[in-house]
Amino acid sequence: MHPFLNCKDIADATGGLIMDGYSKAFAGVSIDSRTIRDGELFIALKGDMHDGHDFVEEALKKGDGALISQERLKLTEKGFELKTFIIVEDTLKALQKLAHYTRMRFRGRVFSVVGSNGKTTTKELLSSILGTKWNVLKTTGNYNNHIGMPLCLCRLTDDSEVMVLEMGTNRPGDIDMLCEIALPDTAVITNIGYEHIEGFGSIEKVRESELEILPYVRDIAINADDQFLMDGIRGRYNGKIVTFGIQSTHADVSATDIHCDVYYTNFQLMAKGAKINIQSNLVGLFNIYNCLAASAAALSAGLELEDIKKGIESFGGVRLRFEVKELGGITFLNDVYNANPSSMEASVNEMMRFVRFHKNSYKRAIVVLGDMLELGDYSITAHQNLGKLLATLPIDVFIGVGEMMGEALKVFKGKGLTALNAEEAGEKLKSILREGDIVLIKGSRGMKMEKVLSSLERLV
Repeated sequence: MHPFLNCKDIADATGGLIMDGYSKAFAGVSIDSRTIRDGELFIALKGDMHDGHDFVEEALKKGDGALISQERLKLTEKGFELKTFIIVEDTLKALQKLAHYTRMRFRGRVFSVVGSNGKTTTKELLSSILGTKWNVLKTTGNYNNHIGMPLCLCRLTDDSEVMVLEMGTNRPGDIDMLCEIALPDTAVITNIGYEHIEGFGSIEKVRESELEILPYVRDIAINADDQFLMDGIRGRYNGKIVTFGIQSTHADVSATDIHCDVYYTNFQLMAKGAKINIQSNLVGLFNIYNCLAASAAALSAGLELEDIKKGIESFGGVRLRFEVKELGGITFLNDVYNANPSSMEASVNEMMRFVRFHKNSYKRAIVVLGDMLELGDYSITAHQNLGKLLATLPIDVFIGVGEMMGEALKVFKGKGLTALNAEEAGEKLKSILREGDIVLIKGSRGMKMEKVLSSLERLV
């Protein structure tokens, strides 16, 4: 049971008006009438496509009450005599206020993970490490925005001892707003790249947005190999700094003796003048950075290297993020959750590392890449730069999915194919595949690139 979800606390937190059931306590909160569970409070949020107030009756078949806006007061006349309504002016602001109210009464440490790439994997790794000692409450999936993160806070239970919150940003002010709600103690800053640059206009503004977290936290774990990021904090942060990196010889937490295989990664984790061998189930150099980021934050919380080793090695990965799959003698690198110029380049380079490391195993290298979205005026240039990169590499076939990937294909010198969508790309890929091929599939979330492999599996 949530310790702060009784009617009085909710009314105190939100300034709401209780309609019946003043002493009632709720098991949790939900914004989805389809998945609400017995005893939960339904929060009727109004979105661009749907208004939660239209689903209150359905939600109350299981839920014990609803948080609704003042303008929809008439819903209390629907005959749900044993249910409770709490009336507020704005349900979204009420959710955020309730989350802040919960945070203010939580006595454990709150970690936040920000950055352009690797946030979700780093968040999961850190949760796994901290979970060796404490009960961890973490954001689900990549629910890192003004709705998802507050919902996580509202899932607090009596036995929660530490929180790990992923925070995302689409425009200036987003991180600041999330920090005002969650008041994090420790920040992990993974890197700075061209993520959601359409909402910022420049890479400098991306950096400034991520660094909105600095005034809120007392210590940070930060990527020492990202010089642009390090330049951004110089002279403006006085708290404790723990650095991590592979290239930097002065990082507090680093990795050496790196051995990346197809299904695992081995490296020596070095920190506090000691080192320990790690065998991670994750693959890719970028995932070593994610391991180091999580390790740096865990060390700042007082965990030992043995705890970190246990947490990293027990973590199996995040779905749709650089999954290695074998199908019919073909190796697929299924990295389809999202993409921006930085992560796209990292994944392509990782595929090439696979090819070099196993030079006698793979006959052809094929990339199936979907448009990188939310790049604004930088979109054409970014896709052309990707095409130029691919032209310098031993890529045998490039299937470009979407209008913008056409720009990349224009400067790619090898064999290129176009596809309007992921399903068509799957059909074209199926027609050219041979045993021994290695295939990278990647693109922005809106391109639904997971359908390439799923459609291919249906065609096999």
